[in-house]
Amino acid sequence: MSSTDTITAAPWRRRVPVLVIGVGALALCVLLSLALGARSVPIGTVVEALFGGGNGRDAMVITGMRLPRTVIGVAVGAALGLAGAIVQGITRNPLAAPTTLGINAGAGFAVVVAIYALRLTHPIQYVGFAFAGATGAALFTLALGRRAGDLDPVRLVLGGTVLQLVLVSWTSAVLLFSERTLDEARFWLAGSIAERDLGVLAPMLPALIIGAVAGLAIAPALNALALGDETAQALGMPVARIRLIGMVAVVLLAGSAVAVAGPIAFIGLAAPHLVRLVLGRDHRVLIPGCLIAGPLLLLGADIVGRLVARPSELEVGIVTAFLGAPLLAVLARKRQAG
Repeated sequence: MSSTDTITAAPWRRRVPVLVIGVGALALCVLLSLALGARSVPIGTVVEALFGGGNGRDAMVITGMRLPRTVIGVAVGAALGLAGAIVQGITRNPLAAPTTLGINAGAGFAVVVAIYALRLTHPIQYVGFAFAGATGAALFTLALGRRAGDLDPVRLVLGGTVLQLVLVSWTSAVLLFSERTLDEARFWLAGSIAERDLGVLAPMLPALIIGAVAGLAIAPALNALALGDETAQALGMPVARIRLIGMVAVVLLAGSAVAVAGPIAFIGLAAPHLVRLVLGRDHRVLIPGCLIAGPLLLLGADIVGRLVARPSELEVGIVTAFLGAPLLAVLARKRQAG
């Protein structure tokens, strides 16, 4: 083995065990998500129910309610974590997240308008409108961020932030105008994976898979992009194409996640930072790591929301916002000091 190969292999020998531990932690979190709630179930009963055993009330709760909720939590958490890593990579801004591109606000506005105009009453009816709203907002942000045929990172973030503020104000206006719309939309707007079945997730699976594959494919190029546009171009990287592919991946991932679970904040911001803290800044490791860290954060927040208000529960979007606000303050202060 050459000296270059030795240098390249050494970090991986340290990182692989960490990734294995992360997968184990995620598996444990999945079991806890299936076991804990208003009615706690022993882990043994959970395992038995998963393998087709048991026919009592506990088995029905696990397979009929908590298993779909947990699967959706894993998918949504992975999508948000990966989208956060990509958007931070293409903008070279560690405080960027899918929310800064207006995706959450676009989905929320579309759902509220659809409920008001079409009198929708079930989350599965919101999926198409939420995804369309998220996509439309992202495309508008993309148009605002273009300059000289390329995406300008600063314009991209500023345009998304302005669009988000505008859409949030329009959403509030519709909700104030219609009490019925407020009653129907407030649960979805809080962000939740409760009372969702796999039928809500199924239409979004193709978009999630395509977005994940695109994000994994551009991971090495994001390393070059982190060195600056001029350096990346000198290395032969098509900077404009990388940013465009990254934006498409973010739209597919975050738009699908928001369509399924509502606007859940801070997962896309926090997951990449936690992975960088443990595994470093190499996007070839960062992006796969976010596929583990995102579900861990989301399922962990969902479990906390079930336990702190038993026998009722807090929506996961409320828990992530409560825990994520101090994190954002710390990151902003650290960024300013840097």
